[in-house]
Amino acid sequence: MNKRNLLKAAAAAAALAFATPALAQENADAIHQRVLVLDGHVDVLQPWTLPRYFAPGGGSRANLQQLTNGGVDAVVYSVAVGPGPSDAAGVRAARAEADAKLTAIRAFAAANPDRVAIALRADDVERLHREGKIAILIGFQNARSIGDDLSQLDAFYAQGVRIFAFNHAGHNALADSSRPSAGEPDARHGGLSARGRQAVTRLNNLGALIDVSQLSREATLQTVALSTRPVVATHSNVRALVDNTRNLSDEEIDAIARAGGVIQVTPFNAYLRGVDESARAPISALRQRFGLSADFSSPNQGYGTLAPGPQQQFLDELLVLTPRASVADYVNHIDYIVRRAGIEHVGIGTDFDHGAGIEGFNSESEAGNVTREFVRRGYSEAQIAAIWSGNFLRVLRASESGARRR
Repeated sequence: MNKRNLLKAAAAAAALAFATPALAQENADAIHQRVLVLDGHVDVLQPWTLPRYFAPGGGSRANLQQLTNGGVDAVVYSVAVGPGPSDAAGVRAARAEADAKLTAIRAFAAANPDRVAIALRADDVERLHREGKIAILIGFQNARSIGDDLSQLDAFYAQGVRIFAFNHAGHNALADSSRPSAGEPDARHGGLSARGRQAVTRLNNLGALIDVSQLSREATLQTVALSTRPVVATHSNVRALVDNTRNLSDEEIDAIARAGGVIQVTPFNAYLRGVDESARAPISALRQRFGLSADFSSPNQGYGTLAPGPQQQFLDELLVLTPRASVADYVNHIDYIVRRAGIEHVGIGTDFDHGAGIEGFNSESEAGNVTREFVRRGYSEAQIAAIWSGNFLRVLRASESGARRR
């Protein structure tokens, strides 16, 4: 940076530092209105969804009103399924859940044609934004819904799915998870299975964007190395800041960035803030009361072994005892990736309606608080635009460019 640019940067920093809070907020709100705000991962509530995933008082954290109130211009709704049996009956049940969510996404768009529309390409997202509509992209999570039938990747792509994640909690036929289910070994395939490797190639050829969130470390590194296009982690945080297996190690962050990819950070409390010493003893006592080990690395470790009723009660009580993360904690993880990998390799994916939500960013309606924190820390409008959507749209375009003519 030359002397003139250094002086300009210093002046801008000084102006921000001495701005009144009201002026800083006004500037942040104006920036939030101008940039394209995109959330890279949201779940879809269904009648059978567990109560803990709903917003306080019921309802979605990412419905049309919440999106509108928060100035959110684009969202990836995920056709996601959780862990469960991988036998034929289990795959059928998972597929039924995935199909129901896909139907719900399409119904949402059809019911609000003047305000939202489904996007199939990055260009569609930007066009819809210019038209004043909210762009809906469709994602996929957990190949348990397809077993090992890779032709179903083509089928989901034909139905508009453009972002594909192999895993949730629990290993499946394609890859190992960062969170093995109860009774599973730490690894089943040593990363990707042979079918998983084939899936990477197939998705590259389709022009789909591969999502590495939830994969084991080995599976993530293997996916990045094998993919001919950049990948995205749609809802992952930094393990160097919070030691949770769902968070990405520095090695994974570096690999994703070197390949041109993006890590979208999630406001998921357990992945943003560790347990204070004052809270550890009460949490240990709670765990023991439910038959879980008093020792833990993550407060909810092992909760999947509980029956549905006790599981719900345990998680509800745990929520009261667990320290709540703030927007500042959230942006600390973004800052870390920016410093380590560069501004072009970070984004935002909330995982709302599947357990995410922190103080100040508990629904899409509070998205502006994140922009305010960016401004408070000195991020420029161009940088804020890159984090909110520019970086994600870049890798989406890169995946599109890899599609083979069929």
